[in-house]
Amino acid sequence: MKLLDNEKAKQYEMQVEGGLVRIEYIRAQDKIYLTHTEVPKSLEGKGYGSQIIKMALEDIDEKDLTLIPMCPFVAGYIKKHPEWKKLVLKGINIG
Repeated sequence: MKLLDNEKAKQYEMQVEGGLVRIEYIRAQDKIYLTHTEVPKSLEGKGYGSQIIKMALEDIDEKDLTLIPMCPFVAGYIKKHPEWKKLVLKGINIG
């Protein structure tokens, strides 16, 4: 699977099984707000949501951005994988 940062559409994209999995974002200077994760109904439950989040977090880390996870799915992923809390803006409580 390959992650595409579609800056024009303001979303991370991953093409899988003929469907598009995506995470919408807002980028402001050195901060990135992940606002919405979308997995097509036909692809739900196959782990693609978690996979795109992991790849997006790796990209955010590589670009040295500060993360504000507004999407509950992203926040839940970080809660299960606390090693990614290092990217989250200080003061935001994930749990």
